[in-house]
Amino acid sequence: MRAIGLLKYEKLTRLGQWFAERLCEIIQSDSALQSVDVVVPVPLHPARLRERGYNQAKLIAKPLARKMRLPLGPYLLVRTKPRPARLLLSRRERWSTVRGAYEMRTGAQVDNLCVLLVDDVFTTGATLDACARALQRAGAKSVVALTVARAILQSGPVAPGVTQKTTTRGTHDASKVVDK
Repeated sequence: MRAIGLLKYEKLTRLGQWFAERLCEIIQSDSALQSVDVVVPVPLHPARLRERGYNQAKLIAKPLARKMRLPLGPYLLVRTKPRPARLLLSRRERWSTVRGAYEMRTGAQVDNLCVLLVDDVFTTGATLDACARALQRAGAKSVVALTVARAILQSGPVAPGVTQKTTTRGTHDASKVVDK
């Protein structure tokens, strides 16, 4: 998790390439991840993007898409509701703050595509679920999520409708989110 913190908060952006290389190792061993059509990073709210200066998920997704020889779709999803300023949120707060927070950009098309959604950390699954729902409403055939790490929470279910698939490497997490 320290490396993710360096990428996310200390602007050590070259770690995005390193994480992408590790995720490629995961993809090579998982047929569901090999059959995707487009790579989409989880978007930040515009205010958060201005504050940070970059989207850490995009820094991972861009070299990943290049290695997979797939289009990168950072323009497909937008975050319409800002995240609360508080850094630590309860499981319930995480789910409520992302409900309806992601939408398809006007005119964006994902009809009948299998989307690979990329984020840095899987915490409760709320963000991935909200993004997958927006993609699915817009016509995506399926959405598969890949994260660099999984935060371990103390109790409760991971997420409704989320099947988790953790690799033996322990630091990578691939989660099948939504199939149509």
